[in-house]
Amino acid sequence: MAEKLVILGGGESGVGTAVLAVKEGFDVFLSDAGSISNEIKTELTTLGVPFEEGGHDLETILKASLIMKSPGISNHIDLMQQVRSSSIKVVSEIEFASQFTSATLIGITGSNGKTTTTLLTHHLLKESGINAGVAGNIGYSFARQVAETKRDVYVLEISSFQLDDIHKFKPEVAVITNITPDHLDRYENDFSKYIASKLRIVENQTSNQFLVFNSEDPVLIEALNQLNTPVSKISFGFQQPTHEGTFVSNDQIIIQLEKADMMIQTNQFQLKGRHNLLNAMAAVSVARLLEVSKDSIRESLTSFMGVPHRLEHFLKIHNVNYINDSKATNVNATYYALDSVRSQLVWIAGGVDKGNDYSALLPLVREKVKAIVCLGVDNTKLLEVFSPVVEVIIETQSVDEAVKIAHKIAHKKETVLLSPACSSFDLFKNYEDRGEQFKQAVRNL
Repeated sequence: MAEKLVILGGGESGVGTAVLAVKEGFDVFLSDAGSISNEIKTELTTLGVPFEEGGHDLETILKASLIMKSPGISNHIDLMQQVRSSSIKVVSEIEFASQFTSATLIGITGSNGKTTTTLLTHHLLKESGINAGVAGNIGYSFARQVAETKRDVYVLEISSFQLDDIHKFKPEVAVITNITPDHLDRYENDFSKYIASKLRIVENQTSNQFLVFNSEDPVLIEALNQLNTPVSKISFGFQQPTHEGTFVSNDQIIIQLEKADMMIQTNQFQLKGRHNLLNAMAAVSVARLLEVSKDSIRESLTSFMGVPHRLEHFLKIHNVNYINDSKATNVNATYYALDSVRSQLVWIAGGVDKGNDYSALLPLVREKVKAIVCLGVDNTKLLEVFSPVVEVIIETQSVDEAVKIAHKIAHKKETVLLSPACSSFDLFKNYEDRGEQFKQAVRNL
């Protein structure tokens, strides 16, 4: 008799899991508390997968022997409380899919920089001739790709929510870009629980596997010092390590594994900023662990153009620069954005606050921000924190209005920066939707 799998959530990870589960002979049922798109309904019907939308049938769900929970579903809802109190095993899509592939897995997590690091790592591997796929929080789901393609390597961007429901998942190389407060609303406003979630990426790793970690991050270093793990550690940062690692010296990236290994002049790297240099160091560390040649890395690193919606220098109008940083959904990401701008700026910020502490931004805001345009349903916290240091703070409810106001305030050689520091779900479908609407509003100027 086929094992009963219930999938919670009808998005990309849910339907991707359904595709793989049907292929592997599971009896599948999919349940979504919201609405399921017509496109996904058609695919589920074609697969022969029964589904429900607009609510969860608890009786049917509790008949499962295995549940795949999509990452957007909180553990705090009543359904999950009842599922957790049962004996049913709950897994993430990453956990489910990993058992059906023999590919080498690269798992990349962190509060910021993981998308750029994931895409850059994939770029370095692919350009070297490795048959590599990229999945996780990017593009088609990992499960769908395991079902439909054959890869030698998968580079996976993995969120804390996906790590919460792993059991045996162990990447050949794990990467932690950094750990800063994020998604605390999902972790009972307890930073230590969020840190523990991120560190789960190494919990099953062995001494034959690798952890590539950011030696510049004090929170991460303290957490790793308290962690008992046999994994081989490779650091990256701006100081030469006493052990194996990657660092910068005399404007060159150097990787120090078995021997010092000069890589590339840092000024040849297309992406600017200290944070992107850290991302590059992480990516080249992974590439060298997979034995990609120096020449291939050098050539591929210089050709990488970056990630949409992440510090995307979009247009210059009347000598005013417009930067789309919609992907900055937490304070640390916005800190990097503000720090990277060399001119006075008008900052468009706001959205769904995730328990943010904005105090780290105050020195940069005092120094660089002439006005803040709030783009969110509830801007109370932004107003409270920044009103004492910024004279002009304007609330808006649409991206068109926000861009028009910013355009009027900004002068020549200044910058209009969309870097929200918040989630997008109050006014937009997601950060991509927010970024695209911002770019269209700028074009309309």
